Amino acid sequence: MTEMTVNISGYRFVDLPDRDALRAPMLDVCLELGLKGTVLLSHNGINFFLAGTEESTESFVSFLDSDKRLSSIPLKVSHSDYQPFRRMLVKCKREIISLGMDDIRPSEFTGPYISPNELKHMLDDGEEILLLDTRNDYETKVGTFEGAVDLGISSFRQFPDVIEKLPEDYKSMTLVMYCTGGIRCEKASAVMLKAGFEDVRQLEGGILGYFDECGGTHWEGDCFVFDQRVALDHQLDEAEFEMCFRCREPLSPEEQLSDDYVIGEHCPYCV
Repeated sequence: MTEMTVNISGYRFVDLPDRDALRAPMLDVCLELGLKGTVLLSHNGINFFLAGTEESTESFVSFLDSDKRLSSIPLKVSHSDYQPFRRMLVKCKREIISLGMDDIRPSEFTGPYISPNELKHMLDDGEEILLLDTRNDYETKVGTFEGAVDLGISSFRQFPDVIEKLPEDYKSMTLVMYCTGGIRCEKASAVMLKAGFEDVRQLEGGILGYFDECGGTHWEGDCFVFDQRVALDHQLDEAEFEMCFRCREPLSPEEQLSDDYVIGEHCPYCV
């Protein structure tokens, strides 16, 4: 039986003044372990998406744990029957999630967390909360929480400008924001609190964390992910989406049946 590929992702906002010096040894370790994926390093933290054998992913986590700044990073774990990444990259970046606001530093100030089970109970009880999806439009069309506000952005950098156009009464509501794994909400929650929103909470572990703890309750569709799997269902298994080679739009099974979808050439969105 073929060994399943283990997919891990995680992040931490933490000061890394030695960012450049971390790159080479981290790449060496990943290559030695046979991992593929991407590690992003900035002076403000680390963000990674990696896949390999169970032994190799555990060894990478042990390597991170040897640096107390990177020890015990919460992981999102899923499995696939193939390697969803083509190569291994370790990149030094200005930001591990691009927003373009130097005054937003989650290691110093971010919104409070709400656990997946807390959110589920609030939704089960019909509490009056506002769910805000901080992801891009091509992600939200794959799936989203029932009744969530979709900002319709094509890039996270648009987030600060778009929230200024939200109704004024939103500022006094209990607002729960979410993204794929939580990293965008670290910054987004700080932006909203500084903009005058009073009760801003971020879903701990993001959508993938919610799937892991609560399954698909109150969720519609699947969850877009940034690898060859394209999307995961609420059981963290690969969904039936494909990605257009030309415009990079995720395509549902129904859209793949369109006459405008020709594999490797075009789809209904770019035609």
